[in-house]
Amino acid sequence: MEQKRIEKWLKAILVGAALCGVLVYGVAIPGAGRSLMLLEAMLEQGTYPSYYWWWLLFLWATALPCCAAWVCAWKIAGNIGADKSFSRANAKLLHHIAALAVGDAVFFLVGNVVLLCFNRNHPSVVLFSLLVVFLGVAIAVAAAALSHLVMRAAELQDQSDWTI
Repeated sequence: MEQKRIEKWLKAILVGAALCGVLVYGVAIPGAGRSLMLLEAMLEQGTYPSYYWWWLLFLWATALPCCAAWVCAWKIAGNIGADKSFSRANAKLLHHIAALAVGDAVFFLVGNVVLLCFNRNHPSVVLFSLLVVFLGVAIAVAAAALSHLVMRAAELQDQSDWTI
């Protein structure tokens, strides 16, 4: 498969991922929150309406590192299309994605604990959030490993360019 075709496929996947992110963060999460508020109003307990905005802002904040990682992935796809697959720039971008994934995982865990301390969270939600944190760390490890491998390949390519 030629480089331009790979670039187009990667960018199509990234556009799909961005659309999924917009649907989740823009439609599903606010909709689920409103449904919980309506359910709570029907039960006349009045607990969740105070949670809604705290959680919505918190979850929207977790989307920011995802957007930054998306931009890095878009640049990587562009570099692949320009036949610069094994470059220091791609290794650096993969390293940024790893750092963003770790940062987002830590932010998500700390945010859940802080919301729990302010009585805006349930302990079972904190336990469930550990799965999300694990996923973020797994993405970070995979991106860091790819970054290392791409950097090594770039070094080998530089060495082979100097030897004829």
